[in-house]
Amino acid sequence: MIDLPTDLPADLVPLSWLRGVWEGSGVIDYAVGDTTLRGEFTHRVSFSHDGTDALTYSAIAWLTGDGQGENFDEGDPRRVPLVSEAGFWRLSRPLGDADAGPGLLPATAPAPARTVDDVEALRTSEDGFEVEASIVHSDGVCELYLGQVRGPRIDIATDAVVRAAGAKNYVAATRMYGLVDGHLLWAWDIAALGEELGSHASARLEKVQ
Repeated sequence: MIDLPTDLPADLVPLSWLRGVWEGSGVIDYAVGDTTLRGEFTHRVSFSHDGTDALTYSAIAWLTGDGQGENFDEGDPRRVPLVSEAGFWRLSRPLGDADAGPGLLPATAPAPARTVDDVEALRTSEDGFEVEASIVHSDGVCELYLGQVRGPRIDIATDAVVRAAGAKNYVAATRMYGLVDGHLLWAWDIAALGEELGSHASARLEKVQ
């Protein structure tokens, strides 16, 4: 049985350990043909709650090294912002007349408060909860991830990727998030630039808020 924080909707309890602002560093390592693209970056990630049944997500990273031991100091033109992201994370459940949407349409039926029992009914046979994350990249890529949260670990994979006409080739991805010794660890694999799905980036973040 899950415990219910008093400041969150019941549906967000399995994701509550993500809340906060996290900062840290990571590495990029992705092979494209005969070339391996490497780098080091600093990363800032935020998961917050605005009153809905989803967590609001944002992330930005800055390239801070070449992955070969050279670091880029403040003012170095190579110390540049990388693609930023924004989106929403929520438990997967069917939406009905008591839920708002689509668009700005209000609910058409009373919305009784959901309870711990309602959320427990969503628990999977793998002792987790199905989760979905909608993430938009600043370079014109939109992703819908589906997966599961099991305790302090989330594994998700793209169910759909939409790209603007001018965006670079990017067709699939998987992500893993885990809470280990108070740190948020994540790994991101991508299929991009004509390559198969492979390791792309990982980071270790510490909560700062």
